[in-house]
Amino acid sequence: MIPRILSIAGTDPTGGAGIQADLKAIGAAGGYGMSVVTALVAQNTTGVQSIHTPPIDFLREQLESVVSDVQVDAVKIGMLGSADVAQVVSEFLERVPDAVVVLDPVMVATSGDRLLAKEAEDAVRDLATRVDVITPNLPELATLTGTEQATSLEEAIEHARAFAAEHGTTVIVKGGHLTGPRADNAVVSPDGRVHRVPSARIDTPHTHGTGCSLSSALATRLGAGAEITDALSWSTHWLHESITHAAQLEVGQGNGPVDHFHRARRLQEAASSRPWRATGTAGDPQIPAAGPHTAALWEATGDVTEQVMALPFIRKLADGTLSQKHFEFYLAQDSAYLIRYGRALAHLARTSPEPEGIVAWGEMAAGCIVDEREMQQTWLAGAQLRDEDISPITLAYTDHLLATTLGSDHVVGAAAVLPCAWLYAEVGLRLADSDHPDHPYHDWLDMYSGTDFLEAARAAVDRTERLLAAATKAQRAQAHRAYVLSTLHECEFFDQAERG
Repeated sequence: MIPRILSIAGTDPTGGAGIQADLKAIGAAGGYGMSVVTALVAQNTTGVQSIHTPPIDFLREQLESVVSDVQVDAVKIGMLGSADVAQVVSEFLERVPDAVVVLDPVMVATSGDRLLAKEAEDAVRDLATRVDVITPNLPELATLTGTEQATSLEEAIEHARAFAAEHGTTVIVKGGHLTGPRADNAVVSPDGRVHRVPSARIDTPHTHGTGCSLSSALATRLGAGAEITDALSWSTHWLHESITHAAQLEVGQGNGPVDHFHRARRLQEAASSRPWRATGTAGDPQIPAAGPHTAALWEATGDVTEQVMALPFIRKLADGTLSQKHFEFYLAQDSAYLIRYGRALAHLARTSPEPEGIVAWGEMAAGCIVDEREMQQTWLAGAQLRDEDISPITLAYTDHLLATTLGSDHVVGAAAVLPCAWLYAEVGLRLADSDHPDHPYHDWLDMYSGTDFLEAARAAVDRTERLLAAATKAQRAQAHRAYVLSTLHECEFFDQAERG
């Protein structure tokens, strides 16, 4: 089902906040958006110039037009402006008893301009008792609870606990107004339970409309049937990506809007059926090439390594905000990958023209089985991946490796498996600075930046250089293509967890 989401809010003619942002967020989150206007706001990225409130009767007519024709699965309430508007909206909620209702208590714009009359604050508090979820920022939470603005997420959670219990509603605590490297969000339930969603802070002024956008995305996921914790997790990660790429929009001269559709464009590009091509210029690898032939392999991949490092999966893995769900999906796919990768390595051991290669490829193949078992027993709590749970991306990569190692010359197969050592070592070394004993993914970071793995990667580069030096021109051309395709497969493999 595509959830039908009604936004009740003010406008923003520049499209960054209000119902314009709501409709974008609803669409990005997979819903069908509808809107009822509470106020016409003349604003842009630099501030609010004026506000016009249409007659209350017209607000009632808009609401009636929607509910008399369309079933509403969720309602997002934004700018109300006055106590009279809040009262009409409160009465309207009786017409949609089955809809999930999310209230974003808009009081002050990002620019600092007040968007709610002070005498309407009590009306908003009363409205909070009639909704399912409320999403105040820290200044709004302080106003609603009559407390000083919280200076930590823990303090804000305590304020929210009291409000949630008193009003019987779930409060979303948002860390955007805090300082420091984290901007986590949290679900605070009326019974006092807390679920925290990690998010790294982004150093950017382009956060216009973040509150509107988060609450609308949240309402959409809830309207589609998601649990509140999953809905907040999805909305937080989506908004984080939207903020990360906001500056690229180049909209306005003040606090610019977020890029609501960056995720959609990224996934659209990932779904393209165009043949893969490596583009751009390759930087210097952390583990240097062993000679001209492996240097040519690295250069042939262009900027794919930089694309890998820019993936949301890798960025969140580095800062520790990667969701456990996404990490476990990656590990499960990696477990399936290692079995097939091990078979490819075992075949290389059988066909190696040099004794050193027989031993080295064989040891790598055995290591795959050890690593796969460790993941199942430690990280995956003993779970084994069924064949039907292996993703198309994992199958495509492993089919490529097996077809190349079993069906091509030894040197071509060696080039095909090399990125799993060389590129992984590159990622491990680049993320090593982010590692510390308390990092949630310390074990993974430590493994791929550790001495044993790095030495194995260097040996694989050296071995491939010798094989390429002894190969024919035709074999080297095939090896180059196999290596580039494997590198592109690696990029897809890392990215797949963030496509869910």
